[in-house]
Amino acid sequence: QVQPVESGGGVVQAGGSLRLSCATSINIFSTNSMAWYRQAPGKQRELVATMTSSGSTNYAASVKGRFTISTHNTENTVYLQMNSLKPEDTAVYYCRLSRTFMGDEIHDWGQGTQVTVSS
Repeated sequence: QVQPVESGGGVVQAGGSLRLSCATSINIFSTNSMAWYRQAPGKQRELVATMTSSGSTNYAASVKGRFTISTHNTENTVYLQMNSLKPEDTAVYYCRLSRTFMGDEIHDWGQGTQVTVSS
């Protein structure tokens, strides 16, 4: 099963930290890229952080310096370390793995994990 499974969400006070995990059965470095998205109530899903198979990372301006995307290859897991959390970080966070299948790029999404930051 390729579908990623997120975990690690919860309720935290502003200024606190959480680490999200995204586990999958495939070798994550066989993917083209790994990414975290989030969707707050009433808003569109937005990109938070990405990592390519070569290790290059990119972050949304709103989380740069506070969030870090990383991987653990032997565990086939992608992490999102979130520090200095703000109430506006409250959202459902989704993991997305992008890979090439029969010549096309496809995306495997997880079900999401809720992060709530209280003020």
